[in-house]
Amino acid sequence: MAGVTFSFTNFTALIELNIGIASRLDENRSESFTILFCDFSGIEQSVIEENLLSLLRTSDSIVHYEQYYFFVMPYTDRYGTGIVKRMFDEMFGCTISSSAVCYPVNGENASELLESLHLEAKKMHRLDLDCLFGALDKEL
Repeated sequence: MAGVTFSFTNFTALIELNIGIASRLDENRSESFTILFCDFSGIEQSVIEENLLSLLRTSDSIVHYEQYYFFVMPYTDRYGTGIVKRMFDEMFGCTISSSAVCYPVNGENASELLESLHLEAKKMHRLDLDCLFGALDKEL
């Protein structure tokens, strides 16, 4: 098991790719994929990357920006995302600040999903994920 890492500059394109796949394969439009945000502040990057490889599936995508990690998890709903988040907490021995949004419930395109994630992180953790808007600007 291991996630696949993508550049932050390709984050929006990665989301749009997952939307395209979900649209093609998921006719009932249930929670087709989830984006999980985690703030790994205070944990060494080498420790994070070493442990993520053992926890994630090969179908999961990893994007990181400084201490912030974003996981795009196909065919994973909020419940499944909660399980992954608990695994992170156990693996790192602390409670990791996190937020999640699901396609299509929280947005129909990358822009809407990233805006929803930004608002969720701000509401739950008082984190301002302005970097997400930079990801959108790089794709335009």
